[in-house]
Amino acid sequence: METAILFLFIIGYILIAFEHVVKVNKAAIALLTGVLCWTVYALSGADHHLINEYFESHLSEISGIIFFLMGAMTIVELIDAHDGFEVITNLIKTTDKRKLLWIICLFTFFLSAILDNLTATIVMVTLVRKLISEKNDRLLFIGILIIAANAGGAWTPIGDVTTTMLWIGGQLSAKAIMSSLLLPSLVSLLIPLLIVSLQLKGKVHHSEAISEVDSPSATPFQRKFILFSGIGILLFVPVFKTITHLPPFMGMLIGLGILWVISELIHKDKDESDKNNYSVLYALRKIDMPSILFFLGILISIMALQSTGQLTALAGFMNEKIGDTNLIVMTIGLLSAIVDNVPLVAASIGMYDLQTYASDHYFWKFLAYSAGTGGSILIIGSAAGVAAMGMEKINFIWYFKKISWLALLGFFAGAFTFMALN
Repeated sequence: METAILFLFIIGYILIAFEHVVKVNKAAIALLTGVLCWTVYALSGADHHLINEYFESHLSEISGIIFFLMGAMTIVELIDAHDGFEVITNLIKTTDKRKLLWIICLFTFFLSAILDNLTATIVMVTLVRKLISEKNDRLLFIGILIIAANAGGAWTPIGDVTTTMLWIGGQLSAKAIMSSLLLPSLVSLLIPLLIVSLQLKGKVHHSEAISEVDSPSATPFQRKFILFSGIGILLFVPVFKTITHLPPFMGMLIGLGILWVISELIHKDKDESDKNNYSVLYALRKIDMPSILFFLGILISIMALQSTGQLTALAGFMNEKIGDTNLIVMTIGLLSAIVDNVPLVAASIGMYDLQTYASDHYFWKFLAYSAGTGGSILIIGSAAGVAAMGMEKINFIWYFKKISWLALLGFFAGAFTFMALN
């Protein structure tokens, strides 16, 4: 049974990677892979009650991520409908490719630390679309942007799901995460950024299609008000989680509700036809549902591997065969490029308790770095990569050829920096 599920996952993974060859949307492949993995598990003769318990326990986590993603995308689309990002793009005067790449990536790095890598990616991909019209340049910028988002998320307790898990579980304190991982995470971005910036020449052409809204554009006040309200709500999400201890998607949903009310009030005097173009309903129609369904399929597949014990068995195998702490942690980081880092970290927490490694131990810090940045090596290795892949229709093979080796160099550079500092 375990072999069959693993085989299905590998086949699905290959078909997703070669989407441009098989000519089938990756969302369809991901959904089929996820459901078939669970179907094999259900027909294997295992206890159906136990299988349903496993699935229901994972369903809360999966639905939380999906609701979070839908809420964040809707807020970003609503800002975009009001031409809110034009406020930021007007501030970025440079058209020099090198300068623009540094501005975008460093901004993404720190935005990801404040928000989280997924939300920061959604915001910044939308912004890059406004700034760069040429497809190849835009893809390259977004590829490095994914590295920046994951690196930025790795050094704060709210920047990545894995660091949040380790923070809430007591394995790491906020001070330990930020003080120990800022420099290694920054190095993991700077190495790819330096290499790419040396190759870039010339200037970018700004996109002329600032807005797809056919009706008269929003007023400057409305544009700025929705932009700053939306960004403020996104910043409020981790604060809401810290205060209430509710899942992050709850903060995102209450924020969406607040922005919905704001948008209704500031357009209350408009005709119904004009008002609709600035409504949350309009934004909901514009969000990329195929990418959300792709994300859902990937999560369901990985949860099947976790429920059948294959990820835990993998962690145990590494512990037995590799032995060395640094090699184990870096292997987990590399594996997070293939399999989602959340179940890998969860398996690691299950294997190594606080009696084995005390709070703020070297192991936990290095694990947070490796799991957070290793997902950049492949585009489907992180939530940020999957979101960007769906939004910009990035080809898996293109990313593998152009970005993966840069992310790998950055990952090892940051890892060696961490080891040298400790």
